[in-house]
Amino acid sequence: MLLLGFGAVACLALVWAVVSWLLVNWWALVVLGALAAVGGTVWVHRYRQQQAWDRARQQALRYGLPQLDALHHRDFEYAIRDLMLRDGCTDARQVGGAGDNGADVLATDPLGRAWVIQVKHRRDGDRGSPVGTPDLQRVNGTARQLYGADVVLVVTNGRFSTRCAPLAAQLHMHLADRRTLATWASGGRPLWELLPKIPPPRKGR
Repeated sequence: MLLLGFGAVACLALVWAVVSWLLVNWWALVVLGALAAVGGTVWVHRYRQQQAWDRARQQALRYGLPQLDALHHRDFEYAIRDLMLRDGCTDARQVGGAGDNGADVLATDPLGRAWVIQVKHRRDGDRGSPVGTPDLQRVNGTARQLYGADVVLVVTNGRFSTRCAPLAAQLHMHLADRRTLATWASGGRPLWELLPKIPPPRKGR
């Protein structure tokens, strides 16, 4: 207790000495305040500049099919997320992994539509095995119920089996194959302009 008491007294004495010195040397406070203001201004400027650079990089983002084919499947998911970010989906995020319930990327487009995207990567592109109907059924079973999706999409750098298109139409889902992906990734148009019958945003969004 004595040690704590001595420590408290020493701290109070130190604080009093500092305050007394500052009262006499008030100019030091002015200098410190000016330095803090300059430092804060520089930090804010650099932060805004970094944000501007990040936006410019996003808007200039382009992928070629060879680049996408060479990606690991997880990196392919991040590439799809980045393309959605590029096109104005500011909340786009990668969620694929254990327990993802069929969703790999979630995003809200500039018109307020909620997208749930399942991403299927094929190392051999359209020469690999096609994406089949079980993949569509898996994401369809959870996208609207769990994620409140307005648009349910399966995108691949490969191809879909012949049974996928009719099933997607019945389930009101959308498919983006290698050809659609190539056009989208090259930066010409956002994805919702390339897919047919994208629903309007729900009321209240």
